[in-house]
Amino acid sequence: MTPAVNAAKKAKVPFQLHQYQHDPNAPSYGLEAAEALGQDPARVFKTLLAADDAGKLYVAVVPVTGQLDLKALAKAVKAKRLAMADPKAAEKATGYVVGGISPLGQKKRLALVLDASAQAFDTICVSGGRRGLEIELAPGDLLKLTGGSFASVGAA
Repeated sequence: MTPAVNAAKKAKVPFQLHQYQHDPNAPSYGLEAAEALGQDPARVFKTLLAADDAGKLYVAVVPVTGQLDLKALAKAVKAKRLAMADPKAAEKATGYVVGGISPLGQKKRLALVLDASAQAFDTICVSGGRRGLEIELAPGDLLKLTGGSFASVGAA
């Protein structure tokens, strides 16, 4: 099992695992997951990392159907300016590979913001810690496990 799954088990939150055969040629990991699992793409969220000018990392969890609004994330975490994090820095900080970065069970606990649209669903799907594995859980449980908060950080 992955650190993400172990974190959910340890916290004793209800969750469900979904596995699918990952296609390395898929243009979008998140949309691939939604399609492979037959899920509404608005309920499937991707984990993205952004960095401030000093290199401090922040985690944003947004629907796979949209983009991350870096200005909105900066406002939510009270940072002056953010840019997408270097993939190597993201992998090093989280312990996961790009395309399989989970908001759960990361090596370092980073400030996390879950897009407010998640509140419309009883459960959402996020990466389970590797490509081809999604974990479905309540948005509130995700925030409880990560110490995160809700904010409108997604853009269509």
